[in-house]
Amino acid sequence: MFRLIIIAVIVLVALWAVGMYNGLIKTRNLVQEAWRQIDVELKRRHDLIPNLVETVKGYAAHEKGTLEGVMQARSAAMSGGQGPAAAAQSEGMLSQALGRLFAVAEAYPDLKANSSFLALQQELTSTEDRIASGRRYYNANVRELNTKVETVPSNIVAGMFNIGRGEYFEVEGGEREVPGVSFGSIAPGPAITGPPATPQDTIPPASPNP
Repeated sequence: MFRLIIIAVIVLVALWAVGMYNGLIKTRNLVQEAWRQIDVELKRRHDLIPNLVETVKGYAAHEKGTLEGVMQARSAAMSGGQGPAAAAQSEGMLSQALGRLFAVAEAYPDLKANSSFLALQQELTSTEDRIASGRRYYNANVRELNTKVETVPSNIVAGMFNIGRGEYFEVEGGEREVPGVSFGSIAPGPAITGPPATPQDTIPPASPNP
């Protein structure tokens, strides 16, 4: 009888550990899936920028420093091997460069009325919207994973199988607004996490752990 009780306890503990492990793996997979969705939108954002720069160049070619700054920030944001935290920092720098570009565009009425410019702005606004939505979903899953990794008893199973914390996709300094400049009837997109907003740090309209 005693042996049966021991076997029953072992079976229950094993079942508990399996259930806990499966829950951790499911949450980790959700984090990875959410990041892939953000990565797709970031790539789309990066793909829009060259056309945006070329359009502005047609009206403000002498703004060479601003245009080059955007492309340099884009290159840094596209560099491989960045985790979510590092990517958020790079995207924050790119947002600042784009803010300066759109501030320059304010001085060119013909540019602001250009159909290609307006279309790119709208595309970028839509992309920023999806990035913001994806960031919230991703960070919520990271928070759930980290809670499981850090709390008893799930942290025991996480430690046994080397399941670690996830990184948040956010930049210190709170939300950055999208955007501070207005072009025609196109409305600003929603805010996404980034560095402290300044008049030059806003993201142009129409492209990422608690």
